[in-house]
Amino acid sequence: MTIPIISDLAAARAGILRRMPLDDDAATTRVVAEILAAVRQRGDAALREYTLRLDGVDRDAIEIPRERWAAAAADLDPALRRALLLAIGEIRRFHERQVRNSWIEFGVEGALGQIVRPLDRVGIYVPGGAAPLPSSLIHAAVPARVAGVREIVVCSPPQRATGEPAAVVMAAAHLAGVDRLFAAGGAQAIAALAYGTESIPQVDTVAGPGNRYVIQAMRMVYGTVGVVSLPGPTETLIIADQTAHPRAVAADLLAQAEHVEASAILLTPDLALAEQVQREVERQLAALPEPNARAAREAVSMRGGIVIVPDLATAFALANDYGPEHLCLLIADPWAYVGEVRNAGGVFLGEESFEVLGDYVAGPSHIMPTEGTARYTSPVNVDSFRKVISLVSLNRAGLNRIGPAAIQLAEAEGLFAHAAAVRARFDTFDTDGRE
Repeated sequence: MTIPIISDLAAARAGILRRMPLDDDAATTRVVAEILAAVRQRGDAALREYTLRLDGVDRDAIEIPRERWAAAAADLDPALRRALLLAIGEIRRFHERQVRNSWIEFGVEGALGQIVRPLDRVGIYVPGGAAPLPSSLIHAAVPARVAGVREIVVCSPPQRATGEPAAVVMAAAHLAGVDRLFAAGGAQAIAALAYGTESIPQVDTVAGPGNRYVIQAMRMVYGTVGVVSLPGPTETLIIADQTAHPRAVAADLLAQAEHVEASAILLTPDLALAEQVQREVERQLAALPEPNARAAREAVSMRGGIVIVPDLATAFALANDYGPEHLCLLIADPWAYVGEVRNAGGVFLGEESFEVLGDYVAGPSHIMPTEGTARYTSPVNVDSFRKVISLVSLNRAGLNRIGPAAIQLAEAEGLFAHAAAVRARFDTFDTDGRE
């Protein structure tokens, strides 16, 4: 059987539920460091060299003219166009509910508040190698637009046959209303967005999924630019009980497993279900076309498995330790267990709200934390593209109340100029604040 059934929890924890940190991959880090340095030093020239070497495309102009996006959108199959527009509408509706505003609270001691500002320029990376992902473009661009970002820049690798990003990606760029689109992929695109080149402007933050080279590049440019998250190869973890349908469970596992380097795991206390799902995975794999079947077979056999747990409480404990990108609850009463979830990119409750809907049209962004980063970060959302500026406006009453504590804390830290700045207000200013 392709997908193993694992009854030993210790083996599961040491095996499929244990990740190797991405930055432990010395070979990937070395390659990415070379690419970052080349693009930072030589700009467009290095971009063109890597595009020729890695994508097989010899291209002079890196930016794609807007009329090419419009033409791609006009040529789009009408049903696909309607699907993209539906998804854009649902994503916008969901994220409009997230928007928070600036606030100022006035009192007798003055005012405190926060100023919420959108970022000026955001870079979005859209994969286009194994499978072009227009959905990733709209799942980042729409929240950024709702956030009020002034300029949205997209990079996506060119296709060998056309020298441009995939037509459906260009069409999505047009429909989502991004501002600029560039034929650039891989770590070199992240370098261009981070450092800027003659063609590609430097951005304030970078968002989007990618392969291990893209994600390692994001990790290494963080600090020069912001990085929303590090969404690497996709992963799904399903918790199912005896009420789950084996066909649906297998289908949900394979839906993620067909991505390159994906992982797909099932936790269940029901051995009979496990065996049925194992057979269903084999049956459904046989019906998948290549290369999808090859990628899915590798994922479920090398990075997947069915883990037999003693009960659902153990399943949720393992899931929280793992922190999956997608957590799917195919159990009798999923709402009763929502409070048990601490670490996950997204939670999908029941067989009719399965993860594939989240990939495309449900509303929340499908760019979710992977590699266990769900322990401390969130999916792409409106706040990914905004910043908060603190506002402080205290008067004499406020100074009189909190100033002495500031002096004590400053002196406890050995920062005597800090303390002196407070004392200056008490010692030399009159009640009107003038000398």
